[in-house]
Amino acid sequence: MTSQLFIYASAPELDPITWTIVVVGIGIVFLSLLLVYLFFRYVLTFILNFRLRSFARKKGIDPAEIHTAKTIQSGEVNAAIAMALYSYFNELHDVESGVITIKRVSRNYSPWSSKLYNMKNSIRS
Repeated sequence: MTSQLFIYASAPELDPITWTIVVVGIGIVFLSLLLVYLFFRYVLTFILNFRLRSFARKKGIDPAEIHTAKTIQSGEVNAAIAMALYSYFNELHDVESGVITIKRVSRNYSPWSSKLYNMKNSIRS
């Protein structure tokens, strides 16, 4: 009995164009994630504050007195909102009794469940 020697071919070396495509692709993905973050962090906050101040001017309120979009709610307010949502969504479901009723069918045989009709005879005598 001879032992067989398995030689695994190493992966072919990648050319510089492949590495360039990989680096550019990864760079585009991370740059787009950075742009989305900056948009939601700064641009959207600026737009919300601007609209809030313009609304306050129309109503005759001093814009310095209103809360800006950067105002962070306290933990108690967030907990109260979470509990209200939790209790609201749990009240949407009915209270079930947990009893399952099974009705027996008077006719137990059905050709749809017969294995005889479902099996294919590949060997014919």
